[in-house]
Amino acid sequence: MKLNEMSPAEGSKKTRLRVGRGASAGQGKTCGRGVKGQRARKGGYHKVGFEGGQMPLQRRLPKMGFNSHVKPTRGEITLDTLARIAAKNEGAVSIDALKAASAIPAGIEKVKIILSGSISSAVIVRGLAATKGARAAIEAAGGKFE
Repeated sequence: MKLNEMSPAEGSKKTRLRVGRGASAGQGKTCGRGVKGQRARKGGYHKVGFEGGQMPLQRRLPKMGFNSHVKPTRGEITLDTLARIAAKNEGAVSIDALKAASAIPAGIEKVKIILSGSISSAVIVRGLAATKGARAAIEAAGGKFE
């Protein structure tokens, strides 16, 4: 078989319907568009979702979702991560120490410690917020907040 001898299977390709070529061709006069109206005109159709002037569905339904502009400047850190970084920094942890250890991205301005994991060593926390449970766990391990 050669490339120039290849052809599609019999019946797989339909010939294009030629409209507007007389009554004998089967699609003469109105060319299958019916009689008058917007859909019969050249270029006379509407955009997707258009409902003839009625308020479209995508505008009737309530909008959902929200993108916070504050979120990129806030971060969270777990007790496990806090303990790991505190061990490297002589027991003290601050935002700068977290950024230096790559625990949080550079653009973070405020960090909150969350109760996830466990902590056994005493840690001095400087300038970080904490949840009630995380604060209790840190203080139970002998740590303190400054």
